[in-house]
Amino acid sequence: MTFIDKDPTTAIDLIKDGFETAGYICDRHIATSIYLSQKLDKPILVEGPPGVGKTELAKAASEILGAPLIRLQCYEGLDESKALYEWKYGKQLLYTQILKEKLGDLLEDAVGLEQSMDKLHQFGDSFYSEKFLEARPLLQALKSEVKTVLLIDEIDKSDHEFEAYLLEILSDYQISVPEIGTIKAKTKPLVFLTSNNTREMSDALKRRCLHLYIPFPDAALERRIIQTRVPELEENLRNQLVSFVQQLRTQDLKKLPAVSETIDWARTLLLLHAEKLDTDLVRNTLNMLLKFEEDIDNMHSEVPKFIAAAQKEVR
Repeated sequence: MTFIDKDPTTAIDLIKDGFETAGYICDRHIATSIYLSQKLDKPILVEGPPGVGKTELAKAASEILGAPLIRLQCYEGLDESKALYEWKYGKQLLYTQILKEKLGDLLEDAVGLEQSMDKLHQFGDSFYSEKFLEARPLLQALKSEVKTVLLIDEIDKSDHEFEAYLLEILSDYQISVPEIGTIKAKTKPLVFLTSNNTREMSDALKRRCLHLYIPFPDAALERRIIQTRVPELEENLRNQLVSFVQQLRTQDLKKLPAVSETIDWARTLLLLHAEKLDTDLVRNTLNMLLKFEEDIDNMHSEVPKFIAAAQKEVR
């Protein structure tokens, strides 16, 4: 990484510029967190509402660092066999069958039960060894010969028990396999954990991570994001749609429109060759921003007022 040995100010500027080049508008707070994560060898716990760019942050980091992205999508019931490792049972069974067929040859020089058992014990370690280990995302990141970006996505959807499996990795970048021992990271990955705050993370997990909260962007930042992601959209319309979305977020909705939905709406308006917001256009495309019919129905009457405010604001 070209920034890691620079002075802090220069390094943070390089990170910020690198993310922007990759299409991710990264403020100084985020860039500082990335820098500190690398200097302190600490994972980053990224929290915030859905759709504000938490997952995209890890993807952009992978791109600008030229590091492979290894992603673990969390869900309820996720366990170590899907996240860390599991044994290749089919290969072990095949090994057992071969051992059974060769058992006579292996024991032909053994005298008595004790010598036979000693010979058999020589093969115990082979049965549970790394050649029979199926690496899942977390172990893949530790065993990688090159720097990787490890994304543990939506950690809040997993069970409390799963957090315990992560603690050793997050603190020491290693994993203990009972039959083998401790496997340490060959190259420490850059680790991102994302959370939509559907439940509180444990103190033990939080202590091992740098905390980064990404809120909904203000109007100025959201305009920059749209300009970067949908550059073909005319400036006046871009300003109007951002103002409209910002007003929507002040309402009591079941789900506030996220940045990803603002981007989708901008692409929709571009596709429809819109030049400005009007009531029919907005009402016909409001489902790009709002995902619950109740929210859409409640906002229909507010559309003309929001459009008038948006047009007045950008004059």
